[in-house]
Amino acid sequence: MQTQYRSRNSGFGQILLAAATLLGLLLFVEAPRVQANESECQHRISKADHRLHEAIEHHGWNSPQAEHARHELHEAREYCWSSHHRWWDEDDRRWHTDRDWDDEHGRPH
Repeated sequence: MQTQYRSRNSGFGQILLAAATLLGLLLFVEAPRVQANESECQHRISKADHRLHEAIEHHGWNSPQAEHARHELHEAREYCWSSHHRWWDEDDRRWHTDRDWDDEHGRPH
């Protein structure tokens, strides 16, 4: 009777150890992926912000090119917000955790 109890208990321990190992492995693999996705968001917003500044400089604040660039910047911010609930502010070089950007001016409120 004692032997049967031990073998059942050691099987449970092995399952628990395997589950903990798998969970640790998944967390180890997932962390770089999250950082990579945030890096992609930062890059996407930075490019769109740069395009907006270029459009304003070359074509004027109210030009169709600037309006298009504002739309692209808005889309990049929306993508990051919906994916990570934060967005990159290229001018201040920091992440925002509030959805506080100003689409009209391309700046945070």
